[in-house]
This record gives sequence, structure tokens and C-alpha cells, in this order.
Amino acid sequence: MRNWAARAFWHLPGCFGIAGLLGPSYRLRCVVFHSISSSETPFTTGINVRTTPGRFEAALEFLVAHYIPVSLDDILADSDGRALPQRAVLVTFDDAYRSVAELAAPLCQKYGVPAIFFVNAAFLDNKHLAPDNLVCYVANMKGMKAVNTAARSVRGTANPALHSLSDVFTRFWPSLSLAERDAFLESLRNVGGICESRLAKEASLYVTTEQLRSLARFNVEIGNHTYTHVHCRALSQEEFRQEVDRNKQELEDLSGRKVRSFSQPYGSSKDLTPELVRHLRQSGHQAVFLSESSTNPRGADPFCLDRVNSRADCDDVLFLDLEILPRLRAVRNQLFRSS
Repeated sequence: MRNWAARAFWHLPGCFGIAGLLGPSYRLRCVVFHSISSSETPFTTGINVRTTPGRFEAALEFLVAHYIPVSLDDILADSDGRALPQRAVLVTFDDAYRSVAELAAPLCQKYGVPAIFFVNAAFLDNKHLAPDNLVCYVANMKGMKAVNTAARSVRGTANPALHSLSDVFTRFWPSLSLAERDAFLESLRNVGGICESRLAKEASLYVTTEQLRSLARFNVEIGNHTYTHVHCRALSQEEFRQEVDRNKQELEDLSGRKVRSFSQPYGSSKDLTPELVRHLRQSGHQAVFLSESSTNPRGADPFCLDRVNSRADCDDVLFLDLEILPRLRAVRNQLFRSS
């Protein structure tokens, strides 16, 4: 149904104008990518973060043909909702995958597309594994039984069985405190018989400090993605300092550039609490990004900018993801709020 709808809309004459009739005004499109890789690995299979280099380049070709790429500077200058061009689009990357530096950044430069790369400093130089990649690796190599064993060590037998990685990241993961998450990850390492430092070095999934510094020449800005990739909905003030402030400071020290924007891991507005927004403002951030794939209308609050998480499988699906579905979600959200 999705592919059929994508083809049907994309091949309609005047498809962009038709899309505009489906919902509220839509000034800024933001799209988020993660790993740019030719093949899956046990660290990423099942968590929907991979785009092939060929499809990523095709997505860039699509974006420059039908949109006007903009930078964070352009967005911050749009105080009255009139400074951005029609069909403005911002390209972003989440997590600290080295493929962004090695493959994506040069392609962005080739097509004249500025970007923001949201990085977790804890995983630079491949000394540790990001939690998502560790969970994914154990699930793929040891099975969900091992993941459930680790989960029960934290929550006991009362914790419902986890049947898939989706169960882990949508149901179990957001409910954990930082202390519970750390205990779960430690149990996962023990159950899986994993030496994390050695495995992280062998996998080499993440950017190095040298690569981080080199991104400026590709017009890629560095953003804050928390220190260890955490949900923020239940963080204390001390944990804000540990996850938000520490990450910002380390990235600025290493890159030599100001960190001005923040991307919420997992992209949920449930994590963007008033306390977090207040802390981000006070700590010098100027923009915040989610990933709920809805619209950003004219004059959108820079502390609540939404992004589309697309695999960019083909042009017609990318059109559906960028133009049709965000408008339909915006209408749904309005109806939900009014009811």
C-alpha cells in the first residue's frame, strides 16, 4: 500500500501542489539519516538506521532538484517565518557513525548541501559501543533469549517478554532510568560474553576525533545528541549536566566549533520536557530537533523542529515521506488536540 500510494502521488501532474492541499502550511522540511552503508551488520540489522550510499546520493539529487537546501544559520535567521525559501530542506544525521564522515559528508559537499551531524561524544574513537548497537549485536548474535535474560536482571520476572528489537526500543527502553539502563547494558555484556572495548575497536562504527574536526570543510555542523544516547523524559538536573552539558563541552573542545543545536535521541516529543527545553536554552542551544515526521509550519518554534526519518528507498517514497505523510500526521495531531 505504501509503495502503491507513493507511485500514485509522485506521478500525478502537479504533485507538489496537490500535496499542499492535504494539510497545513509546510515551510521547512528536515530529513534525518543515520548510517550510510552498503551492507547490514549485526550492529545495525533490525534497527532501521541504514541507507545505502547509492540511495543516499539519489536522495541528494532528488532534494537539490526539487528543494532548496538550507543551513542552521538560515533557520535561525527565519525569526518571522518569511526568510526561508519555498520548499526549504535541511539534511541532518544522528548518532556518531563514521560513514557520515567518510561517505555522506563528501557527497553533501558534491551537491552543495549543508548538514548537521548530531554526535554522542562517548563513542568517538571507538572506545565504547552505543547502547542501540550493543543491544542489536546481542540480539542478532545470541538471540532475544539473551536480551530477555538481561532485562529480567533489571526488572525481574514481572517484565513482559521482549519478542523483538522493536519491543526493546519502543516498550522497555524508554521506561528505564539511567541507572537501570546501565545495569541492563552491563548484564547484556555478561550474558553475551562481550568485551566491549575490543568489540568496539574491531567494529569501528563511529567517527574519530580527527574525522570530527575535518567535517567543517564539508560544511557539516556538529550538533548535540546527548553523551550516551539517552531518552530525556525522566532525567534529573544533574543528569542533564552529565548528558547534555558534558556532550556539548566535549564536542566544542574537540571540534573547535560552537555546538548550537540539539537532537533528541529517538526523536520523541515525550522526551522534550519543559525542564529540558529550559536547560537547553540556558546552556546555549538555539535549536532542537525531533523525529516524529510531521510538518514545520511557517514561524515554527526553533526549539521544536520536526524531521522526517526516511530510508529514501526511491524517489516516489521519499516524496511520500517528505510531502504527503507529514501533512496527514499534522492533520491527525490537530484533530487529536482539538478532541
